[in-house]
Amino acid sequence: MTFIARNERGIALPIAIFALVIVGALVAAAFFAGNQELRLAENSKRVTESFGVAEAGIAELVRTWDPVAYNQIPTYPAAQATVPMTTAPSRTGSYSGSVYKLNDNIFLMDISGSDTASRRAAAFRTAGARQRIGLLTRIRPLAIDIQASLTTQGDAEVRGNSVVNGTDQTPTGWTSCDPPGPPRTAVRTTTSGDVTTSGNGEVIGPVHQDENLNDETFTQYGDVSFEDLVARAQIVLPGGNYRTEPALTGGACDRSRVTNWGDGLNPTGPCGTYYPIVYIDGDLTTNGIQGQGILLVRGNLEVQGSYEYFGIVIALGELRTSGGGTSIAHFWGGVMARNASLDTQNLSGQATLGFSTCAIERALQATGVSAPLRSRSWVQLF
Repeated sequence: MTFIARNERGIALPIAIFALVIVGALVAAAFFAGNQELRLAENSKRVTESFGVAEAGIAELVRTWDPVAYNQIPTYPAAQATVPMTTAPSRTGSYSGSVYKLNDNIFLMDISGSDTASRRAAAFRTAGARQRIGLLTRIRPLAIDIQASLTTQGDAEVRGNSVVNGTDQTPTGWTSCDPPGPPRTAVRTTTSGDVTTSGNGEVIGPVHQDENLNDETFTQYGDVSFEDLVARAQIVLPGGNYRTEPALTGGACDRSRVTNWGDGLNPTGPCGTYYPIVYIDGDLTTNGIQGQGILLVRGNLEVQGSYEYFGIVIALGELRTSGGGTSIAHFWGGVMARNASLDTQNLSGQATLGFSTCAIERALQATGVSAPLRSRSWVQLF
């Protein structure tokens, strides 16, 4: 038989094309899986960095706690304090959030953090990461041990119509104070200190000559020193003559005014919850009207005429008061005057130094710093 060769096309080309398709699919799948892994890793990195920024933000908020901004806000849900968008200390991102006051001592910090890459992603409407955490903190009041209406190292002379009263009292018009405690010491001085009266001057309560009273009593309060308090002062002024009174702007308490030291005479007013730490670098002379909080005086403190102060006064020099008639210098809380020159503390006119646990506690509470609770303080919020 005759063999006839036919012209049949081969299958090499289809097989090659099929192989290219399969290989391309495998390569595409590999690229897709790798891209997904990259995205997962990037997202995990952003979440971790955002979490670190949120933690850094809370740590910074605790470290730089502002008693004026946070301690005196109304209890939740009446109000809250806003933490503005702030760059993290390491500049790895930014954080913001809110601070809620749950009661007089407990606060909740609600902070959200985002890393720098996430902020850029948000600007281009792409994916970003944000972490939100909360921390329960409590107020740690200053450990200033006020044991008497007047504490001094030198002699004290009470003249005119002046009164040093160790009876625990609630300032006029103040509410929500605990009942007054037992009577306290009127004057606490050194073993060599002498307390005398003349005219209608009166000392109500015992005089305690404390052998443990020394210079450090007036400059060291637990783990906080006088200089530490100076560093935390909201108002710093040179020595001089000042008239201090509440100041309002648009009906709100103007805390930027350096002569606004709160409003103890009107505790329900706009400045009634303002208890600043005030530091005077030198001698201070006051001639009206009032103040509250913690007053630190590097030198002597002289009160002329009518003046009322609610809280704690610490003077490294001498305390002098003067006035007459209806002029009253009234201190509610506790006064510590070291009297570094060991001269006589001159209290004349109608000066009244009255011990007040309520005024002392409110001043300490309003100026205390924040500290995390010992356990179960941290939580991740969603």
